[in-house]
Order: sequence, then structure tokens, then C-alpha cells
Amino acid sequence: MTQFNAHPDTPDAVERSSRWLSKAGLRPTRQRVSLAALLIGDGKNRHVTAESLYAASCTSDEKVSLATVYNTLRAFCDAGLMQEVMVDGTKSYFDTRVDDHPHFFWEDEGRLSDAPSDQLEIARLPDAPQGAEITKVEVVIRLRRADT
Repeated sequence: MTQFNAHPDTPDAVERSSRWLSKAGLRPTRQRVSLAALLIGDGKNRHVTAESLYAASCTSDEKVSLATVYNTLRAFCDAGLMQEVMVDGTKSYFDTRVDDHPHFFWEDEGRLSDAPSDQLEIARLPDAPQGAEITKVEVVIRLRRADT
């Protein structure tokens, strides 16, 4: 389960969120600042779904619709503030950590977490088809709890 900033309306969380938005050239609207404060208000990175962010926003002072959450997450990704990680082609997770790094997907929990980059080695990629170039390689390692 994703843990969110417990107090997204604190002055520090609001200031951090406003700076985060401004550095990407996004206008800091009330709704964007509120969602950003939930995401990065305490300075920690998070993996969220639109639904989990929406649920967290329902307990905050700034109420937003699920459609607004989706649109805001898309704007954050387009601005380079977050990256989208697809799992199964049907489920999107949004990561506030934007450097290239692998992920663990915990199948039993439906949860995404960072995997240690220093332990991943990709020795060689296949050549891209003629007329194409590789833009990114995403690594999602699927896990299931072993029976004990």
C-alpha cells in the first residue's frame, strides 16, 4: 500500500510542491499543488496509481475528481516530473523518481517498488529494426511471495 505525506497542507509541503512544479514550468494551481504535496511534500519518492492518489486526495482539504488526477499525473509526466511504469499493459504506476532504474512488481500485493540498480547488468540489447531507435529500456521484475 502506498503511504502518502501525512500532512500535505503544511507550509513546507506546499513550498516544496510549488518549487517542484515551477522548475518544470507548470503553473502551480491549487489542485496541482495539493496533489504534488501528497506525492513529494515530505521529500520522499513514491510509486502511485491514479486511484491511490485519488483516494488520498479525498482525505485532503482540496477535493479533486479522478479525471483531474489522471490529467494531472499526465501533465507531471509530460513535464518530466514523474515517469509512468506500465505493468501488464493495463495498469499504470507513476513514479516520482525519474532517473533510469529497475522496478520490482509485487504480484500478490499489486505494488511497485524500486529494485537496486547496481545489481542489474544488461550486457547487450538487440539491434533496433531498420528506421527505429531505442529510446528507453524499462525493467520490471515480477515477484511473488514464496510459500514458507
